[in-house]
Amino acid sequence: MPKFRSEFLDVIVPRGFVHQCTDEAGLDARLAAGVPVPAYIGFDCTADSLHVGSLVQIMLLRHFQKSGHKPIVLMGGGTTRVGDPSGKDESRQLLSDAQIAANMAGIRRVFERFLSFGPGPTDAVMANNADWLDRLNYIDFLREFGRHFSVNRMLTFDSVKLRLEREQPLSFLEFNYMVLQAYDFLELGRRQGCALQMGASDQWGNIVCGVELARRVEGRELFGLTTPLITLASGAKMGKTAQGAVWLNEDRVSPWDYWQFWRNTEDADVGRFLRLFTELPLDEIARLELLGGAEVNEAKKILANEATRVLHGETAAREAAETARRTFEEGQAADTLPSVTVPASELEAGIPAFALFVRAGLAASNGEARRLIKGGGARVNDEPLAGETESIGRAHLRGGAIKLTAGKKRHVLVRAA
Repeated sequence: MPKFRSEFLDVIVPRGFVHQCTDEAGLDARLAAGVPVPAYIGFDCTADSLHVGSLVQIMLLRHFQKSGHKPIVLMGGGTTRVGDPSGKDESRQLLSDAQIAANMAGIRRVFERFLSFGPGPTDAVMANNADWLDRLNYIDFLREFGRHFSVNRMLTFDSVKLRLEREQPLSFLEFNYMVLQAYDFLELGRRQGCALQMGASDQWGNIVCGVELARRVEGRELFGLTTPLITLASGAKMGKTAQGAVWLNEDRVSPWDYWQFWRNTEDADVGRFLRLFTELPLDEIARLELLGGAEVNEAKKILANEATRVLHGETAAREAAETARRTFEEGQAADTLPSVTVPASELEAGIPAFALFVRAGLAASNGEARRLIKGGGARVNDEPLAGETESIGRAHLRGGAIKLTAGKKRHVLVRAA
């Protein structure tokens, strides 16, 4: 493992953040020069929250700031109106300006948990590419910048090539995305002295285009760095569960559910995720990786505690861990478990078990709930069910709540309204 002059590369390379870099030695020298370097990662506003799939990029910006440099969070207020074809099999649904603005407001809240914003030389800033893209004159833009892009070369980048190989339609609108992202990099270099763009591996072609555009137009030296694609040891996509995406905003996914997501990490992924998603020292992570058998669960709890602490704070992480201890080790229905309320009149009459599991969010459909119960994976107050139509009602209340369990680790309390 090479020893870098810059603290940033010295931290992130051993942790597994780096997939490709346009000029590793040049970037290392620039970062080690003793002057804060601005760098950006772009995030399109396609939803009102980011999810765990974006967490590698967010942690990268966090490490960048902690190593004495200036992170720029670029919100794609302009590019969201086009849609990035990278990693997509079909065109994105186009959003209205109002939807984009609402999504941007939700995403802002995520970054306040990870970065320190302000006017200082290493304080994070948030930019919006609509500030320059919305004012572009199309003909002038084509004359000044379009001539620097080779369509032949653009067709070789994975974001375009894979769509064409799969015979999936690629609109001219999406094909322009690469040009717009390259122009973003040039604009941030001009406006904020940004010298580095980072992103996921599927952004490599877009990033390289920006590096080359700045060199051709202004002789400006820029750098690009990408992170590897993060998949689970099972091959599944990172950040997806049977219940859907693991969102980072608390109103989408509670701290308890977020803690549970990390606690349920596959054994083979624990060490890698400790390096990427926590700030524990590497020697401590190496010790935890050696744990085997039942002891690996301790490493998973530490992963859950640390990942939840970074996003939701120390108190929320401690409460989630205590809830888990009481629920799994003492068998108690802790008050901080996720809960739903149903009208008292419905509990009086009784609700079929399969329907209640759907209302509690422990199954996506009646059919899924029936299969869960038939397979023995559902319990009420820690007791097995007689059948999927068993009536659950007031007689099942324990301390004012009914505890529903799906599998071994998913619990919800049902309370009377």
